[in-house]
Amino acid sequence: MVTRLGRFVGAVLTVALAACSPHPAGTAADPEIGRGIGDPYFPTDGNVGYDVEHYDLQLSYQPGDDDLDGTATIRLAATQRLTGFSFDFGLDASSVTVDGRPATFSKKDAKLVVTPPEPLAERQRATVAVRYHGTPSEVRVNGEKIWKTNRDGAVSVSEPHYATAWFPCNDHPLDKATYDVAVTVPDGTQALSNGLFLGSSPADGGRTRWSWRGTHPQASYLAFLAIGHYEIDNGTTPEGRPIIIAYDRRLSSEVRAAAQASVSRTHEVVTWASSLFGPYPFEAEGAVVAADEEEDAEEFQTRPVYLGGEFATGPDMNVVVHENAHQWFGDTVSPHGWRDIWLNEGFATYAEWMWSEHTGQATARDLAAKAYRAHSADDDYWLLAPGDPGADRLLDRPVYTRGAMTLQALRDAVGDDAFFTILRTWVSEHRYANGTTEQFVELAERVSGKSLKALFQAWLFTKERPAVSS
Repeated sequence: MVTRLGRFVGAVLTVALAACSPHPAGTAADPEIGRGIGDPYFPTDGNVGYDVEHYDLQLSYQPGDDDLDGTATIRLAATQRLTGFSFDFGLDASSVTVDGRPATFSKKDAKLVVTPPEPLAERQRATVAVRYHGTPSEVRVNGEKIWKTNRDGAVSVSEPHYATAWFPCNDHPLDKATYDVAVTVPDGTQALSNGLFLGSSPADGGRTRWSWRGTHPQASYLAFLAIGHYEIDNGTTPEGRPIIIAYDRRLSSEVRAAAQASVSRTHEVVTWASSLFGPYPFEAEGAVVAADEEEDAEEFQTRPVYLGGEFATGPDMNVVVHENAHQWFGDTVSPHGWRDIWLNEGFATYAEWMWSEHTGQATARDLAAKAYRAHSADDDYWLLAPGDPGADRLLDRPVYTRGAMTLQALRDAVGDDAFFTILRTWVSEHRYANGTTEQFVELAERVSGKSLKALFQAWLFTKERPAVSS
C-alpha cells in the first residue's frame, strides 16, 4: 500500500508481540467463539478453530443506493472440535446453513457467531452458506469508513481488516484461501475483482453478472471490488497470462493520460521484478484506476487499485513499482502478524529505489543515504521503530522508508549476491504463506553466514537514529 504520513489506521494500544498462531487452541469442546486469532495489534481480528479453504461470493449490487445482497459459501476445515465458530462481518445475515442444514446464528459486535446443527469434529470439512444484505458504506471499523461509494458504484478498501464490510470472513492474513467472486450489476456497469476474468453474462432485470476466480491462496485484506463505469483493456502477456487494466470513465483526460502512461507499463515492471525476486507468483496481472481525488493505492492480489489522485500531477512509476513489488512482498508472502508490516512496505519502497537504479537514475544506496540525511538525530521520525510500529501507526512513513533503509544496510553488509539470494529465498520458502521478522533475520544470517541481529536491532527496533559509517 502507498499511504501518506499521519494516516489513521486504528486506535489500539501498542503491546509487545506475542507469537501469533493461525489457530490458537481453546478447549477441545469450546473454541472460545468470537475470540480473535491472536494478533496483539488487533485483538478482535480473525477467528479460531478452522481454516478457510475457499470463498464463493455471489453478490448483487445496486449503485447509488449502495445496496448489497450476497450469498457467501465458505468451505472450511475444522482444526479442533467445534460446537460453534465465528466470522468477521459488519453486515446482517438473514440465514446460515452448515452442509445444507439450518444453523443458529447471532451478531456479536463485528462477529457473526454460528452454531451448527451438530458439532464439527477436528479435521472435518464443512460448507457454510451465509445469506446477507446491507449497506457497506455504513460499516465502520475503528471508526473508519471502509467502503468508498460514488454515483456509479463503489470501491472497497481492505487493509488491514476491512474485508468484513462486504463479506463474512476470517479477516487476518494467517488464513488464506482461494476465491470465486460473481457480482450482478445494472447493464452498462462493470464489476472488477481479483484473478482470472471468467466472463460476463446476462442476468434478470436488465443486469449483468461479472465473474472472477482467484486460484492461489489469498489473504482477505487482498480481496477487492471495484464497481462502476470502466473502460477495460484486455490483453495477454508474452508468458500467456491475462493482463487486465481498467480505467474509470469519470477520470479527467489529463489524469487518465497520466495513469495510462504509468500503469500501461505494469508488465514491464513485473518482468523486471521477476528477474530480482523470482517468477511472478500469480495467474493474472493488471490494474484498476478509480476516479477518486485521494492520493492512495493498494496492492490487491493480481490487480492493484490506484486512486486517481495518484496521477493528478502526472505519471508516477514509483507507485506502479511499489504496488507490483507487493505481489511478492505482502501478497505471496504475507505478514504473520501486523507487527511484521515492514516486510510489506519496506520491501516495496526499496523496490522503488532499485527501479531508480535500474533506469539509470539515483542508485538505491544514494536514495537510502538521502532518506537518512532528511531526518536529523533529534527528529521524531526515529522514534517510530518499523519492526514494531504499533497499531495506530501501522502505515506511517518510517515503516516504509526506514524499512527500506534497513534493506540497504543489509545489502551493504552482505553484498549483492547474498542480498538477492536472501530476497529470492524468502519468497520461495514462504510462497503463498506468511513470514515473521524473526524468520527473515534467521534467513539472512543463514544465507550470508554473518551475525546480523545487531544490524536489524538498530534499524528496526531502536528508537533512535542508527549510526552509519561515513
